[in-house]
Amino acid sequence: MEFDFLEPLNDGILKFISSLSSQELGSKIVLHTQDQFPDISKINIAIVGVLEDRRNINMVNEVNLTTVRKKLYGMFPGNWDASIADLGDILAGDSVEDTYFAVKKVTSALIKNKVIPIVLGGSQDLTYALYRAYDDLEQMVNMVAVDNRFDFGKEDETVSANSYLTKIIIDEPNNLFNYCNIGFQTYYNSQEEIDLIEKLFFDAYRLGEISNKIALAEPVFRDADLVSIDLNSVKSSASGNSITFEPNGFNGKEICSLARYAGISDKVSSFGVFNHNSTAAEAPIIAQIVWYFIEGYHYRSKEYPFGSRTNYLKYIVPLEEEELVFYKSDKTERWWIEIPFETNGSNKLKRNTLLPCSYEEYLSACNQELPERWWKAQRKNAL
Repeated sequence: MEFDFLEPLNDGILKFISSLSSQELGSKIVLHTQDQFPDISKINIAIVGVLEDRRNINMVNEVNLTTVRKKLYGMFPGNWDASIADLGDILAGDSVEDTYFAVKKVTSALIKNKVIPIVLGGSQDLTYALYRAYDDLEQMVNMVAVDNRFDFGKEDETVSANSYLTKIIIDEPNNLFNYCNIGFQTYYNSQEEIDLIEKLFFDAYRLGEISNKIALAEPVFRDADLVSIDLNSVKSSASGNSITFEPNGFNGKEICSLARYAGISDKVSSFGVFNHNSTAAEAPIIAQIVWYFIEGYHYRSKEYPFGSRTNYLKYIVPLEEEELVFYKSDKTERWWIEIPFETNGSNKLKRNTLLPCSYEEYLSACNQELPERWWKAQRKNAL
């Protein structure tokens, strides 16, 4: 059984949780112990630790999530009604590929049961295993990485925390529809890599763009299935990372806002936080990232792709060579733009699809400017 890969929580964590008040989060979650395993059919969100870091040469400590769990479970929850479980840890396998296999099987089983896994690594190459978990679901995958690097590598290079994206792109089955990077820093990425992002019609937002207007990221997360956060995208003064020191990056408020956007998205079905050094100084920001993701989940509105388009206002914008169709939710006032089905193309999406967008993109279309993300989505759909 897939969940046999999971080790129960250790006695130290259980003792800490038993000491908490009934108001704290640790007293309100279901735990995987030596005596019992949570009933998956009654769970909305599952926390899974993965104690694997062999493919990240910058990590100097063994993965240990004890302090992260203590910080998280010592917090107070919001007015949440989601059922949360801590399923314990996936231990490092005999080989890294064994760990990938375990992560794939566990997360795939959770997603099939409509449970959102929050995966705490470990190194970010575990994102590859999360991506492979969607193989059995037979769907195209949109992935968002909050990262200061694109993590490309050479085609024949062993997958690592700094090269996993290449393996996602080239390996079969190729289920990746879109990749979006949030917060890349130009001096960490070669011009060839930046050009490749454009050539593949992927999306990328520089750190300064998002920091100046954090709301730019909301439509991107709204269209994501898998979200992977590299803790190195947070500046060290906010993350507590003094080992691989990062002078620039998102601050604590910004990374928590991004986590909340990911949680609010009705489409996000897996979420991971990676590349931390298991120090006590980093534990608070990791715990707060997880807290804000769960907070966002509580405010999901069950809109597209789960809701009916009858609850939207439809706007048609004629351009010189195109007719753009926008939809505005009468519930949340969020916007979408339609990607049309082309009868003579390959059509990866197989039907008309709505792409999340912003009100500003609608206004740009009214000024005869074709939205860049719409154009890229059309090109990817036809490839």
